[in-house]
Amino acid sequence: MSQSYKCFKERKSFAARKRDSEGITKQYPDKIPVIVERYGSEKSLPILDKIKYLVPADLTMSNLASIIRKRLQLSPTQAFYLMVNERNMVSNSLTIGELYREEKHEDGFLYMVYASQESFG
Repeated sequence: MSQSYKCFKERKSFAARKRDSEGITKQYPDKIPVIVERYGSEKSLPILDKIKYLVPADLTMSNLASIIRKRLQLSPTQAFYLMVNERNMVSNSLTIGELYREEKHEDGFLYMVYASQESFG
């Protein structure tokens, strides 16, 4: 990752992030505010063009992974993993709503990072 890249939490204060998430959930009560960023030491996968997503609560992890995979324009053979809070691999059958209840940050966002297999070596 380049020196100039700052993750979402570094770019915005806690208060600003909390305000954002509260506004989003008030305006879209059936959607989950999700932040998806590239894992810090990831080198082979591109950086997403956008990191903030409004995800339907009933969308499954496997569906979200498919959406992110398409946005990254990965080939079918490229390995790709989504981790919640930079540490948890979660079941693909979990809905984003279930995951949000268990894993959301105090600021109201659900944080995910993506990485290729090499990042875990």
